[in-house]
Amino acid sequence: MTTHTVLVSGATGFVGLHTVIQLLQDGHVVRGTLRSPKREAEVRESIARHVDAGDRLSLHQCDLLSDNGWDEAIAGCDYVLHVASPFIIGAPKHEDDLIIPARDGALRVLKAAAKAGVKRTVMTSSVAAVSAGHDRDTTHIFNEDDWSNTDSPEIGAYEKSKTIAERAAWDFVKSDGAGMELAVINPGAILGPILNSDSGTSGEIVRQLMTRAMPACPRVGFACVDVRDVASAHLAAMATPDAAGKRFVCAIEYAWFSYIAKILDKRFRKDGYKIPTGELPNFVPRVMQHFNPVLKQIIPNLGKRRDYDNAQIKSVLDWQPRSLEEMSVSMAESMIEFGVV
Repeated sequence: MTTHTVLVSGATGFVGLHTVIQLLQDGHVVRGTLRSPKREAEVRESIARHVDAGDRLSLHQCDLLSDNGWDEAIAGCDYVLHVASPFIIGAPKHEDDLIIPARDGALRVLKAAAKAGVKRTVMTSSVAAVSAGHDRDTTHIFNEDDWSNTDSPEIGAYEKSKTIAERAAWDFVKSDGAGMELAVINPGAILGPILNSDSGTSGEIVRQLMTRAMPACPRVGFACVDVRDVASAHLAAMATPDAAGKRFVCAIEYAWFSYIAKILDKRFRKDGYKIPTGELPNFVPRVMQHFNPVLKQIIPNLGKRRDYDNAQIKSVLDWQPRSLEEMSVSMAESMIEFGVV
């Protein structure tokens, strides 16, 4: 296999760490970015549990809100995997607190990549940029041709930020990309094993169930995906010629929160975990959102089902995802291992 020098933005994050590990396992030279050098030891320790990086891993201090360091970090790279993106638990005070860092950060990375002569950038977006802001009751199966409606009064700040950032990325590459290719991965709700005690925002679905943070499950669901499969999709989109210029819905079938709860209950009840498997009436989460910031994020999606067509990622990237049971159980097991629950 040909080895390349690859920059991964957001190397401290859930997807970023898994992506760095898979790149190193494939023999590549990796440059990871982090906002604070204080986290370097933690990152290296997490990676060392899975692969011997040797001298093939360097970590660089870069921030999506600043130009500092990006040119130096990307210079000489063959590919850039732009995984970093702001995400906060609960609703931000103002939507621009998410939109501006997501959009400007993506453009900052893309400009530095194009300037450095990078062959291709693979950017992490979300199904939030595909299906948000559309009619609540729809049987439409969403695919890569669909875009979230940022003018809808129902769209949340996170969904709007992902949509605006991804559209800005495509516009930049088309007009100012200097021949650089772009591919975009659009994951659903990301489950799977955490690599350290920082479970981040992605782990909240499972953490709240394992700790019984709610007496029952809100009537909300997700099209989920295993973090290992998100990482492998980035590597495949980097290396597959036909991936250039394409978006990839990266998720399996939709599952209600209560269904994930039943998977966890079946596996962990014998260990003493009291996982709520019933469903709450919709008015209850609306009241509880004032005390549970995670609920505030999902209120717009109460009772709303969204199904996605993942045929393109399977055919173009030869993507073979893990099951909902495997990703849910492995996340819970790793949370127990690291003392998160």
